[in-house]
Amino acid sequence: MRYTLVGLDCPGCAAKIEHELQQIKGLEHVAINFASRTLEMPPELARQAQKVISRIKPEVKLREYGEVETAKEEEKGKRNLVVIGTTAALLVTGYLFQEPLRQTPYSWAEYLVLLTAYLLVGKEVLWTAFKNLVRGKFFDENFLMSVATLGAIAIHQLPEAVAVMLFYSLGEYFQERAVSRSRRCIAALLDIRPHYANLLVNGETRQVKPEEVETGQIIVVRPGERVPVDGEVLEGVSLVDTSALTGESVPRKVERGEKVLAGMINGQGLLTVKVTRPFKDSSAARILELVESAAARKAPVERFITTFARYYTPVVVLGALMLALVPPLVLPGATFSQWLYRALVFLVISCPCALVISIPLSYFGGIGSASRHGILVKGANYLDALANLHTVVFDKTGTLTKGVFRVTRVVAQNGFEPEEVLSYAAAAEAYSTHPIAQSIRQAWGREIPGDKVSDYRETPGHGIVARVEGRRVLVGSDRLLAREGICCDTSNTEGNTVFVAIDSIPAGYIIITDEIKPDAHQTITRLKALGVKKVVMLTGDEERAARRVAEKLGIDHYHAQLLPEDKVRRVEELKAALPARQKLAFVGDGINDAPVIARADVGVAMGGLGSDAAIEAADVVLMEDAPSKLASAMEIARHTRAIVRQNIVLALGMKAFFLGLGAFGLATIWEAVFADVGVALLAILNATRTPAPAPPAEQNAPAGEYGQVVKA
Repeated sequence: MRYTLVGLDCPGCAAKIEHELQQIKGLEHVAINFASRTLEMPPELARQAQKVISRIKPEVKLREYGEVETAKEEEKGKRNLVVIGTTAALLVTGYLFQEPLRQTPYSWAEYLVLLTAYLLVGKEVLWTAFKNLVRGKFFDENFLMSVATLGAIAIHQLPEAVAVMLFYSLGEYFQERAVSRSRRCIAALLDIRPHYANLLVNGETRQVKPEEVETGQIIVVRPGERVPVDGEVLEGVSLVDTSALTGESVPRKVERGEKVLAGMINGQGLLTVKVTRPFKDSSAARILELVESAAARKAPVERFITTFARYYTPVVVLGALMLALVPPLVLPGATFSQWLYRALVFLVISCPCALVISIPLSYFGGIGSASRHGILVKGANYLDALANLHTVVFDKTGTLTKGVFRVTRVVAQNGFEPEEVLSYAAAAEAYSTHPIAQSIRQAWGREIPGDKVSDYRETPGHGIVARVEGRRVLVGSDRLLAREGICCDTSNTEGNTVFVAIDSIPAGYIIITDEIKPDAHQTITRLKALGVKKVVMLTGDEERAARRVAEKLGIDHYHAQLLPEDKVRRVEELKAALPARQKLAFVGDGINDAPVIARADVGVAMGGLGSDAAIEAADVVLMEDAPSKLASAMEIARHTRAIVRQNIVLALGMKAFFLGLGAFGLATIWEAVFADVGVALLAILNATRTPAPAPPAEQNAPAGEYGQVVKA
C-alpha cells in the first residue's frame, strides 16, 4: 500500500527515515520517493513505521496516498515567509544601531533586538537539534547550524549568528519552493487523470467517478472530454489527442471497433464506448503509478551521495573541533576565540544539503521530461544506464518494421493450386494468434469450420502442424519441413516465405510482406551519433530477410533464424563482451521478447500503449511504436547525467574552496552562508532545468517492404 509522508521537506531527513525503516523486519527494501514524498509498505507495518518516523522527524505524518494537505503546506510557507521578513527587519535594525548602542547605557537593547530575531527564525532549528541530541542523533544540519550560531553568540558576533540562521531558513524556504515546483510540474505533466465518466444507463447518462465504472458498462465521451477508462468504440467517429500518453501531438482517428485509452482527449465527435478495463487497470492509472514510483529506484550516484552524507557530517564536525582546539595549543599568539570563529565558519560551510537535495531532483526532472515525451523510465537507475549504452539490440518484427503483414503472392508446386495452398494454410493457422497467421486467414477471407482442424500443434520459431480434413498439413519455415524430412526448394524464394506441405509433399509457399518503419533508419543514425558502438538485430526470420533489413538500415550485425532461447543466449554473449561500466539495451515488443527484455541491462518495450506485458516486463516503455524514441531517451539521460555531474562539481568544489579559506581565516560567516545556502540554491535551480531531447532530423530514410517468416 502506498503512503504519503506529509510534512517531509528535508532530503537528509528522508534518507535517515529510509535507513531506519529498513531496519524493521519486512521493510528491508523500502525506499522513500522524496520527490513525491511517498513510500510503499504493508499496512500492518504502518504503525511501527510511524513510531520510527516520529523519532526522527516528529512533525512528519503517514497518510494514505491521496489524502491532500496542500492548503496546510501553503499556509506553512506563508508563515515562514512572514517570519523571515520580520527577522530580516530586526537584523537590519540591530546591525545599524549596534555600534551607537554600545556607547550608551542601553547596550542591552542590541541583545534584545538581535536575540529576538535569532529565536524567531531559529527556534525550530534549535529545538530539533536539542531533541536529536537527546536521542543521540546530532550529526545533521540542525546540529551544525545550532553549534555555529550559538558559538557566534558566545564570541559576541550576534549579527553573524542571526544572519546564518536567517539565510539558512531562507535557503530552506527556497528549497521547499523548488521541490514543490518540481512536484507541481510532475503533477501537471501527469494531469491525465479523468475526473468523471458519463455512464449510460437505460438511455440516460449520469456522471460518476471513473473508479465506479465496471467492465462491460457503456459510457459516453463528449467532444472535449477526457476518456475516463479504457474501452472499445461502439458508435461514433472522432479524432483523439494522445499527447498526454505518447508525447505525440498529431491526433489519431478512432471509429467503431477501435480502442480508446484513459487519458486521451476526445475531439469533435461523440463517442459511445464499451468499458474493457476498470480504471485501476487502465493505461492512465498505470502510467501515473509508474512515473510516481520511478524516483524510488535510485541511481548509484544517489545511493552514494546518501551514504557520503551520513559519514561526511561527523568527519566535518571532528575537523571543526580540531580546528578550534589544536592551533591555540601549538601556534604562538593564537587565541581560542579566533580559531573558534574559524571553526564555526568551517561548520556553516560544510552542510551537505546542496548535494543531498539537488541530485534526486535532477533525476526526478529527467524522469518527468522523458514521460512528457512519451517515454516511461521506471527508475533513476535505468536513466543512468541509458546514458551508458554501448550496445543496442533490436528485435525486428514490430520494432524496426511495422508488424502489419499481408499476403502478396502464393506459389503452388507439385500439382497443387494456389487457392488450395492458401486454403489449407489458413485452416492450419486457425488457432494461432501470430500476426502472420492472421494475415493468411485474412487473405483467405472465408470462415473456417471448427471441426475441419484437429491435432493442432504450434512449435515456436518453426511453425504449425495440424490435420485439416484428415490431411496432415505443415505451415512454417523451411526448418519445420527439414525437421520432418521434407525437401523444399528455397533457391527462388524471396526470403520472406511461409512454406506449406500437405501429406509430406511440398505444396508451395506464401510470400508475406512487412514494411520498415519510417524512422527506423533515423534511429540507427542517431544512436551511432550518440556514441553507441554496436547496433545488433536479432530475429527469427530467415537469413536473407534479416540481411536485407540490416543492410537497408545500416545495422552492424544481425542474427537470423533464432528461437527465443537463442536470443537470450546471444544477448548474454554480447553482455559478456561489454567494456566495464557499459550497458546493453534490448528493444522488443514486450510480449514475445519478454525473456530477452528481462535479461538486458535496460529492457525497452515498443508500443507500450495499452500493452500490459510491455509495462510489466520492461525497464523503459516507449509509448509510441517509434524506435527513434530510444535515441530521445538517451539524450534526456545524457542531459540529466550532465546536470548531476555539474551539481557534484559545483557543490564539492565551492565547499572545498571556502573550507580552505575558512581554515586560514580568509572567509567570514557571511562567505560561509553563501557557500552553504547560495551553493544549495544554485544546485537546486540547476537541477530543475528540464532536460529535453534534440528535435529529430527529417525522416528521409528510404522505406521498403520486406516479408517475414514465422517467428517466436
